[in-house]
Amino acid sequence: MLLTPMVNFRPTSLLSRDRNSSPAMSTRQEQNSGTREVREAHRFDVARLEAYMDSHVESFRGPLSVTQFKGGQSNPTYLLKARSGSYVLRRKPPGKLLKSAHAVDREYRIISALYGADFPVPRPYVLCEDDEVIGTMFFIMEYVDGRIFWDLDLPNANPDGRAALYDDINNTIARLHSFDFEALGLDDFGKPGNYFARQISRWGKQYRASETKTVKSMDALIEWLPENIPDDDSAGIVHGDFRLDNLIVHPTKPRIIAVLDWELSTIGHPLADFTYHLMAWQMPKIGVGFAGMLGKQLDALGIPDEASYTKLYCERTGRTGGIEHRAFYSAFNFFRIAAISQGIVGRVRDGTAASDHADQAEAAVEPLADLGWQYASSE
Repeated sequence: MLLTPMVNFRPTSLLSRDRNSSPAMSTRQEQNSGTREVREAHRFDVARLEAYMDSHVESFRGPLSVTQFKGGQSNPTYLLKARSGSYVLRRKPPGKLLKSAHAVDREYRIISALYGADFPVPRPYVLCEDDEVIGTMFFIMEYVDGRIFWDLDLPNANPDGRAALYDDINNTIARLHSFDFEALGLDDFGKPGNYFARQISRWGKQYRASETKTVKSMDALIEWLPENIPDDDSAGIVHGDFRLDNLIVHPTKPRIIAVLDWELSTIGHPLADFTYHLMAWQMPKIGVGFAGMLGKQLDALGIPDEASYTKLYCERTGRTGGIEHRAFYSAFNFFRIAAISQGIVGRVRDGTAASDHADQAEAAVEPLADLGWQYASSE
């Protein structure tokens, strides 16, 4: 979910352009960067929101103007500008929703806990559970000024900048998985243990609720996954969608200054979270919305390969034995993202999707499920 427009590259930055990069902004970057006029289906009474912020947001001073971020498929997200500064509002979409989806109240809670632990997240201001204000539950947080990259190979960066940024990304997710969630007051944020069984059941049910056609590989995964769960039952804070375009990068330095989009966060298995992140290395290009680094010359780009990136994460998290059962984790994650994509298809069908390009998800469901089944078959 894009929460800040891309800031232009600075020539003195480690992320400045190398000789082999394309000067043109990618299609994904163009489609998802910046804001637009609020979509008709997502409009609300701005004056009523302004009155609410005047009473509930510290030091707020209007008048208020509202635009909507282009990126993201799930929770509509808005840029709020006022005399007191800029803010971001994240809300549940209007209309009929799948059970437990679009949990902005959970997002607000996890951001609040991590902000207090000095983890890079935006400052949270207020959660509003009163649907009467703008029509659905929402929360308001800090606007973080930085860069968001939608292309994994960072086409406008140089090799040193790519290497430094990917090292900090690795450190950020390792740090997240190292938190004592009970010490942060998140002992009831999820159910430790039995994570994969619950996730497989949840996404299987949500896939069925949004299903629009038969996908044989998805049916096979729904049957295979519950029977092949590894014995490792680790528990920690998981983001649920940890990927490059959910990270805000410092305006000039290769450093993460905010992690966004905590809608799927819970107490779960850290390896589910990390191996989901590793899909960036495993995924081919599937339409505009799904593009990984599979087949790219990572060494020339300055990006670590999957094995060395995994080794670094294991060192940082004390997982001395590495990661066993990789095929299961990959099969699970491709199944999960296929189910999420099918959910987007369902929202397009129901008229509640938050992106102009959400309909492209339909073409991705079967290829993603097929990739998952390939990993399952190899196990």
